[in-house]
Amino acid sequence: MSHSILAPARVPASSRGLPDATVARLPVYHRVLCTLAQAGQQTVSSGDLASACQVTSALLRKDLSYLGSLGTRGVGYDVASLAYRIGCALGLSHPRHILIVGLGSLGHALAGYAGLADRGFVLVGAVDANPELIGTPVGRPGQEVTVRSIGDLDVVVRETDAHIGIIATPAEAAQGVCDRLVAAGIRSILNFAPVVLATPAGVEVRKVDLSLELQILAFHEQRRGEEPLPAVMRA
Repeated sequence: MSHSILAPARVPASSRGLPDATVARLPVYHRVLCTLAQAGQQTVSSGDLASACQVTSALLRKDLSYLGSLGTRGVGYDVASLAYRIGCALGLSHPRHILIVGLGSLGHALAGYAGLADRGFVLVGAVDANPELIGTPVGRPGQEVTVRSIGDLDVVVRETDAHIGIIATPAEAAQGVCDRLVAAGIRSILNFAPVVLATPAGVEVRKVDLSLELQILAFHEQRRGEEPLPAVMRA
């Protein structure tokens, strides 16, 4: 029997104490399982799932053991049930309301990203400091929200019951926006601005730095160029 990602569920007590490294891998497992489910696959072995997620079978089984007794020897995992269990552990058993601050090119792209709704995230608000953007719609067709003034940020959080704030502002504005989000009651923040944010205890910040990731790739590209070619390639 398939399960909706948004159906209510009781999360196993063990999943509340998941190691950070396991939490970081669960979304990968979930994404692969959802892809398999959409393709009509009903079961998957630990080996095949581990391979698709680019981890070892032992690590996969250890991660999933935190969620309780899963899988059947000789059969594998029920794809839909496992996706549902991981979704519950990740807090996806009910919609999570998203608020975007900063509606430049990146903010607009995030607002229209289909992956938000597909994974149970709902865009409920958008704010910006640019007067030309205030009052304009953003988001996917049929799911648009109206851009509000940055001065209304706390009101928007309260009116929309936003759970997660996304900062897509220039670096110099990010800390001030973060402070206002926290003051408005937001405790989970995804930061796309190229700056490290200072937050009080109890506030979770995840940083996405595109330039940093590109620099790391540049390092590996350079290192490959400096390494001698394998003998088989020199022949």
